[in-house]
Amino acid sequence: MKIIDAQVHAYERDHPGRPWAAVLHGPPEVTGDDMVKAMDEVGVDGAVLVSPYTMYRYDPSYALQVYAAYPGRFCLVKPVNVSDPGVGETIADWAKTKGAVACRIMMNADVSEDPADPGVNRVLAAAARNGLPVNLLCWGRLDQVKALAARNPDTTIVIDHLGLQQPFEPPPPAEPFAELPKLLKLAEHPNIAVKITGACTLSHQPFPYDDIWEPLGRIFDAFGLDRCMWGTDWTRAVELLTYEQGVTPFRETDRLSESDKATLMGGTLERVYKWSPSRS
Repeated sequence: MKIIDAQVHAYERDHPGRPWAAVLHGPPEVTGDDMVKAMDEVGVDGAVLVSPYTMYRYDPSYALQVYAAYPGRFCLVKPVNVSDPGVGETIADWAKTKGAVACRIMMNADVSEDPADPGVNRVLAAAARNGLPVNLLCWGRLDQVKALAARNPDTTIVIDHLGLQQPFEPPPPAEPFAELPKLLKLAEHPNIAVKITGACTLSHQPFPYDDIWEPLGRIFDAFGLDRCMWGTDWTRAVELLTYEQGVTPFRETDRLSESDKATLMGGTLERVYKWSPSRS
């Protein structure tokens, strides 16, 4: 089966030619070469390369540079600005870009919590017109997402990181799955898929993180594996586990059949993002 990571990041060291807006928790740099090396060492065939908002805001130029070097290994997601009146044109241009498969809204404090917010809905509508899913970083906003999905039934919405706040360093939250019931309610909307990214960072147990399977099982039951896609959220997780430790628990678990693993670790992603990796 093809193994495809639903979210990784790559970035250069801070330099005047492409300065960082802020510092993302992680190594001083993780280049495209570094990311491919990590994937090759554990047999990951491809990944969704998400341009890191913390460093580059809405500029995907480094992700595009990595894609140019490894077009068979990565597809691309870029954050978009809901406050930009011209965001519809930005999305239309992005949809025509080689390697682009989705856009992303970072639902931070500067983004309205109103489900009727014109900026957020403008992005969702433009993405639907251009055949792009929208990834939502939306922990603490799942009720809002439910309303947005109802307002935009033709837009494929992908929930980042189980819709839950995840740590940058140990320890994990005391009740990491406290908001899970709100996520499960979203399953009634067929236009919502869930990224099972960073799940291992929520564990209170050492590798192989056996305590994550009960809550994950509830997600799989609610959404079906054909709306769930595994990933690591590398490199956000570097202080909690290695890249291999983010892959192995899912690839080697006996809690899923081989066909279920193929769906969760690649098949759903290929369908949602209409992309498949190639090592050639």
